[in-house]
Amino acid sequence: MFNNLEIFGLAQARARHAAARQEAVARNVANADTPGYRARDVIAFEEAFQSAGPREGGHRLSLRTIDAGGPESPNGNTVSLETEMVRAIEAERDHSRALNVYRSAMNVLRTSLGR
Repeated sequence: MFNNLEIFGLAQARARHAAARQEAVARNVANADTPGYRARDVIAFEEAFQSAGPREGGHRLSLRTIDAGGPESPNGNTVSLETEMVRAIEAERDHSRALNVYRSAMNVLRTSLGR
């Protein structure tokens, strides 16, 4: 009856997306001084979730990275530390949102069971 509740799959997918985005930010910051390095980002959550299909939900979420663009520095690097700080904050907020969705769904489930 309570197997495969979609809300939990959505929360898990959102958390995995936020973690992948945080990893991309960390990689960009680590390579901020590497000549020729191109900043990367993860595709938008909505696009990744829709490409997974309704049956697969978050289990087969495609978390591919893309070129984040941005202006090149004289050495060909496109990492902007200010932009990466904003992306890190967005990833943290997305992760918090996923945890809040999971927590709320658990509270609703516990309430419906009378616990």
